Amino acid sequence: MKYPTLFMSIAVILTACQTKTQTAMISDTTLQQAVSNVLAAHSEADSCTVARGAAQVAALWRESDGTEEDYLTLITNSYAGTDEAKKQLYDRMAFILEQCGQSADMLNNTLQEPTTLLGKGNPTQVDWIISGYSPMAHFAEDMFANKIAHICVLNFPHYTLEEKNTLGKEWTRQEWAYARLGDVFSSRVPGNVVANYSQALSEAENYIAGYNIMMHCLRNEQGEQLWTEPMALLSHWNLRDELKSNYADVPNAREKQEMIYQVMLRIIRQEIPAVVVNNDKLLWCPTTNLVSGDPDSDIKLKVDISREPDTRYQQIINIFHALQSIDTYRPDAPSHVLRTFNEDLQIPFEEIEALFTQLIQSDEVKQVAAIIRERLGRDLRPYDIWYDGFKSRSSISEDVLTAETQKRYPDAKAFEKDMPRMLMELGFAPEKAKELASHIVVEAARGSGHARPCVGREQPARLRTRVGVKGMDYKGYNIAVHEFGHNVEEVISLYDMDYYTLAGIPNTGFTEASAFLFQERDLEIMNYDLGIKNSTADHSKLLIQNSKFDMLWGMYEIMGVSLVDMRMWQWLYDNPKATAAELREAVIAIASDVWNHYYAPILGEKDSPLLAIYSHMVGYALYLPAYPIGNLVQYQLEEHLSQCATQEEWAKEYTRIYQQGCLTPDAWMRGAVGNAMSVEPILRAVKQALND
Repeated sequence: MKYPTLFMSIAVILTACQTKTQTAMISDTTLQQAVSNVLAAHSEADSCTVARGAAQVAALWRESDGTEEDYLTLITNSYAGTDEAKKQLYDRMAFILEQCGQSADMLNNTLQEPTTLLGKGNPTQVDWIISGYSPMAHFAEDMFANKIAHICVLNFPHYTLEEKNTLGKEWTRQEWAYARLGDVFSSRVPGNVVANYSQALSEAENYIAGYNIMMHCLRNEQGEQLWTEPMALLSHWNLRDELKSNYADVPNAREKQEMIYQVMLRIIRQEIPAVVVNNDKLLWCPTTNLVSGDPDSDIKLKVDISREPDTRYQQIINIFHALQSIDTYRPDAPSHVLRTFNEDLQIPFEEIEALFTQLIQSDEVKQVAAIIRERLGRDLRPYDIWYDGFKSRSSISEDVLTAETQKRYPDAKAFEKDMPRMLMELGFAPEKAKELASHIVVEAARGSGHARPCVGREQPARLRTRVGVKGMDYKGYNIAVHEFGHNVEEVISLYDMDYYTLAGIPNTGFTEASAFLFQERDLEIMNYDLGIKNSTADHSKLLIQNSKFDMLWGMYEIMGVSLVDMRMWQWLYDNPKATAAELREAVIAIASDVWNHYYAPILGEKDSPLLAIYSHMVGYALYLPAYPIGNLVQYQLEEHLSQCATQEEWAKEYTRIYQQGCLTPDAWMRGAVGNAMSVEPILRAVKQALND
């Protein structure tokens, strides 16, 4: 890898890399001597690359690492001066990272089984504690202690996002792999600080995983029961999906939607009685907020019970405080907001915000809303942000779909056994389908379900979803197909990768795109007997239009949710000493403001905080923007993949795209579809559909 010009002096590079908690230990004189020593020993070495690596090592040097003389010796003796030596060092570092990563992940997965999976017994106090343990928390610290990290930084220096997007246009696959190795040790955060953050995340995730609303225990103001069969719905995922299912022609559909909306508002405002969460022994009327323990009594006469004591918002505060400890060691990116957008998503905050607001303010959204209003035959309500009537399955009762999925998938293993067939339905060749499926294990989850990626090639990806006592209902199946899309991407972008450090995708939005591609085809993947085909080739003109409208409406919803999450984190950094109660009021105000500005003119009801219902805000620390990024990527992939003449071509092109690995988002998109990520393709398609 060649760096074109030494546009900074060594001293400037060193100063720019210094950490807040550590003064410079390596003088300019020593640094320059180190570079001179390397260049004298390796006359063919690129001076800019050597200077860059040596300066970054100096910036990361601590008193515990040794003296300036120790630094000089390490730099002089540790530079890989030939292409062969550098490739040998890369291969060994890749092996170390993969072996350590997958071993730690296997241990972590085993320890977390009682808290994440069904059928592993009831979690004990020790199980909840150990679920937050991170075997890799001290890995970077150990690698700096034994000088492996220093050697890696010297030979594989870090490049900024701007540099990757610019220089990367000319890089080979190997040069990209070397640059990604340079990202591994670009900062130095103590292991105990990383472990505290992991613990806070785990506690929040465990809180969410047990947040079930017993729908059969809900009553309206007249004491009537709308859900007659036992049904435990996790907030927010299952509540939202149940609300969506009631756009079909089912009994009490509108009243059920209104009740779910009230449940969501109670959760957001923390007005929900603490005793009704995950409790099937009490009756609750969300409208009046009254609780009863006697199914035969008049619920209107009962008194209120103490509300949940801002536990939802305390979890966020706990995560924020853990992140503040990391901030101290990252003066180059001294907030979780900066790190999320500049390093994890690799798209600046302002750029993402501009993309989101461009779409949610578009005329196309207003026109699609008018179509929904006409179809429903009424004014829109806030919960119509989840209108589900554009999907081809929306006219089918969920009971019919559930009967089919429960018959096919009585347990998680039945779904696992069926995965090769599902992949062949999508066009994967039989051998490839079997190979991909062989690297995925399906497990019944305590929570909503998720995909756990394979960190190394000696372990499987894990698909977790809810499976009831009667088998997998349609909600569980739909989520499972979403997670299946994650897993297939995870397997391809690891097992089919030419360089280990390129394994994966640019950011989490790109794996969400894969999950959405699969989820959109859930009936196509499943169906032999239902008489429904969800294949684009078989769609009528109306169904093609509907698919465009559905995607735009989904983006409209999740982009608003993401804006609330983004602005909440900005508020936290502006108010670092906030209490849980203060955060609650701030989130309600932020969500109401976003609603009033972008949603109330279309959906009505001023000051609704509905956009703050997502559980991701509680336990996933600014993950939500990845979803609309995934939607945008998905649509551009859908457009590109629609040019495939057969399902077999679709599968081959999907595989090629995800074999690119973790380039930057810009480089990945241009390699995938030939254009940068944009809202213009979906707006253009919807505009055309509206005019057809």
